[in-house]
Amino acid sequence: MSVTLAEVAKFIGGEVVGDDSTELAGVAGIKEARKGELTFVSNPRYERYVADTSASAVVVSRDYAASARPDGTSLIVVDDPYDAFARAMTLFAPEGEIVSNGVHPSAVVAESAILGEGISIGANVVVMDDATIGDGTTIHAGSFVGRSAAVGRETTIYPNVTIRNGCVLGDRVIVHSGTVIGSDGFGFALSGCLHTKVPQIGNVVIEDDVEIGANVCIDRATLGSTRVCRGSKIDNLVQVAHNVVIGDGSIVVAQVGISGSTRVGSGVVLAGQAGLSGHIEIGDGAMVAAQAGVTKSVPPGERVSGYPARKHSAAKRQYALMEHLPKLVGSVKGLESRVSKLEDVVERGGAAGAACGGRAVDGVERSDEEI
Repeated sequence: MSVTLAEVAKFIGGEVVGDDSTELAGVAGIKEARKGELTFVSNPRYERYVADTSASAVVVSRDYAASARPDGTSLIVVDDPYDAFARAMTLFAPEGEIVSNGVHPSAVVAESAILGEGISIGANVVVMDDATIGDGTTIHAGSFVGRSAAVGRETTIYPNVTIRNGCVLGDRVIVHSGTVIGSDGFGFALSGCLHTKVPQIGNVVIEDDVEIGANVCIDRATLGSTRVCRGSKIDNLVQVAHNVVIGDGSIVVAQVGISGSTRVGSGVVLAGQAGLSGHIEIGDGAMVAAQAGVTKSVPPGERVSGYPARKHSAAKRQYALMEHLPKLVGSVKGLESRVSKLEDVVERGGAAGAACGGRAVDGVERSDEEI
């Protein structure tokens, strides 16, 4: 499909500088874009590439000097280029995996399951007793919806997702392939030399507008609910343990691990491979850097990094000092050598004084009166 620059500008709420009849058929990065494509610049460091881009149009901020635009390139001026370009991309996004409306003949749906209007259930999907599927929801091939589970309206479940019994998904949720929602929490009690399984009888609640990446594991609660609140986004390969709560609008990046009963506030960012120990709180708006090991609670708005995690400013100083360790070790060894030599001199001086019948102190002759 192709749309005019004027149509794109109207869709994203921008103003055209240049030819608004320009036809656009796709989107691309500023360096890769070709004629007929739309690109964007949100970071001033990349503005220099506008002069050389082959794109037909560029989304820019209001701070960009429109007079600097090259010949043949039009602009769409907006308040937030990144957000505007993200919305523009939806005009050119290819259609995803298509599932015909209705229930595929190979799907197994329990008689007691409640199916909404306009749903799509793909091949080999299993929907167990008393499960509920909301209006307009799509469940792709090979997925499993357990007994008494509830899936909301206009939700998309991609192939090979497992939603265990009693778990609840809200409206407009997206769950990518391979994810397991409601697996048993890692709960065991030590009985003598044996670890005895503690029944995990809670569930998982995923609120509206949450997106969950591929191969994510969200464990059911021991009691109560493990909960991912409205609008939060979880990347691939994340582990969320039993009774964890993730607040509204938080971001959890790939390979993060969150231990049991930890509470993550609203608007939190957990960067890639961060690890959080159990029974702590991450305050609203906090940011945890990549590979940080968080062993205690983090106040609201704080930025932490390192292992164990500490204020990012302190962690940066520590890492800067670590670069000087080889030189410091060499200096310490040099000082140790010098001190050892001085001690030898002192010891030899003391021995010489004793040999002189006590009349030499530090190797210097003294009279009886002086001694």
